Amino acid sequence: MSATPDDHVFAADLATRTGEALLAVRAQLIEGKLEHSEMKDAGDAAAQALIAEALETNRPDDSVLSEEAADDKSRLGVERAWIIDPLDGTREYAEPPRTDWAVHIALTINGEPTVGAVALPAQNLTLSTGANPPVLPPAHDGPPRVIVSRTRRPPAAVSLAEKLEAEYLEMGSAGAKAMAVVLGEADIYAHSGGQYEWDNCAPTAVALAAGLHCSRLDGSPLVYNNEDPYLPDLLICRKEWADRCLEILNA
Repeated sequence: MSATPDDHVFAADLATRTGEALLAVRAQLIEGKLEHSEMKDAGDAAAQALIAEALETNRPDDSVLSEEAADDKSRLGVERAWIIDPLDGTREYAEPPRTDWAVHIALTINGEPTVGAVALPAQNLTLSTGANPPVLPPAHDGPPRVIVSRTRRPPAAVSLAEKLEAEYLEMGSAGAKAMAVVLGEADIYAHSGGQYEWDNCAPTAVALAAGLHCSRLDGSPLVYNNEDPYLPDLLICRKEWADRCLEILNA
């Protein structure tokens, strides 16, 4: 079984519509109609409800793994499984006017991230797989840029930055970080510790479609729809940096 062209269109449309719903919830905070303490939960709930209904209506025979829903283990062993993060970067979402948060919609086929869409709603942008994937900009003229969280610099990223004499770029959600590499704003995204499949499945699908290198830190492929969805490390980077990054990380 393989993905259909309509799967790619559906994923992109769903990510975009979910982003619009999240912006509507965010507007309630800005307008004083929602307390700041309520915003994260309200956004998560609205996004999850919209996505769950869309998948049930349009893809009723597929399995789903979502950060915001109970894990139905019947997904194990199936060919088609959607892996969803309704709101990636809740901290940034709850801090208007920050734009570094995302919606992740991905479809795996036998564990491979085949279809993906990452919406960056506050930037009015959705990047996706399909007939017209993102076009990777020309290489950056200067030292490589390693993207990290504004609150934490993973050891893998620190090691790469030191060895490559790289510049740091700070950003929030995993989806926003990965898309910064796709958009040419950064060159390397290396993460170690604390992620799950829903954090990186859709970003990986989009990054692969754009022609980037995507792997675990040891160079092995990223495989999804596992019994344990913990997937703590990854490397997304321009291909010209892949061999050197893996050499440093596995020295």
